[in-house]
Amino acid sequence: MKKNNKKKQEEVFYLGLRPSKLDQFQGQKPIKKKLEVFLRAAQKRKEPLDHLLLYGPPGLGKTTLAHLVASELGVSIRTTSGPAIERSGDLASILTNLKDGDILFIDEVHRLNKTVEEALYPAMEDFCLDIVLGKGPSARTVRLDLPKFTIVAATTRIGLISSPMRDRFGAVYRLNFYEPEELGRIIVRSAKILNILIDKNSYLELARRARGTPREANRLLKRVRDFAQIKGLDKINQEILDEALTVLEVDELGLDKADREFLQALCLDFKGGPVGLETLAASMAEDMGTVEDVIEPFLMQRRLIKRTKQGRMATKKAFEHLKISLSKEEQSKLF
Repeated sequence: MKKNNKKKQEEVFYLGLRPSKLDQFQGQKPIKKKLEVFLRAAQKRKEPLDHLLLYGPPGLGKTTLAHLVASELGVSIRTTSGPAIERSGDLASILTNLKDGDILFIDEVHRLNKTVEEALYPAMEDFCLDIVLGKGPSARTVRLDLPKFTIVAATTRIGLISSPMRDRFGAVYRLNFYEPEELGRIIVRSAKILNILIDKNSYLELARRARGTPREANRLLKRVRDFAQIKGLDKINQEILDEALTVLEVDELGLDKADREFLQALCLDFKGGPVGLETLAASMAEDMGTVEDVIEPFLMQRRLIKRTKQGRMATKKAFEHLKISLSKEEQSKLF
């Protein structure tokens, strides 16, 4: 029993790293401005918020924004994911338990079952759900009236969401990678919550290596804190930061082991490309979805790779980062 209580306390503690108000949310300024208008207008009309779709690479704050929307509106939020809703009956169970104005957050919405997705159409537009009871000639349809709820959906792969589904969202926002200054402010706030001091040079350096994502920034901060506490330090400085990041295999550009393996495969095994995603993922013994959704977006943002019709290609910057020299002939072919 004590063990369970301790676990719950830790969960509450780490949830505190997420902001509780929209004005505490760092970065994504254009989206914040639009959301503020969106939220205030719905409150003024005393109507439920239009359905909202958030997309972008993992770790940028889609789930956090969904909870902030519910907090700003003063309503409850129910969280689920696309793969978790297997049948229309599961969907009916979730929707009928909502109240007027409540938020239903669906993560990985691109992985919704096609049958479930089609059942959502009338629910999103007319706040009703058609359920088929029975099979064969005796089957009949029952229409359930639903409360006026709002779906906030998140996805890393908006291209996999069907056009009819996308069109039912009143607002669609793309989250972008964060600037180091924005991540620096997030790190300073998280360090206060985690009860660890960090000097300016260290948090700026950590922000530069955090892959442009708050999730990674907080993850690295927690791990560097572990190193500092083992050394008996109550403050993170440049020395302990460098030692920790070296052990964690995070280099000066923020690339981790998987990123470097990707670049090495592309630059050494395939001479800089072009090479197809499937071939590249197989050479790394990595899942294609992980490569496409997790590894590639940051490498593209850092201008280390580019996607072409022929396949993935390394840039000159990638060869320079790996310290691989190229002859003039090889450079002319690639660049």
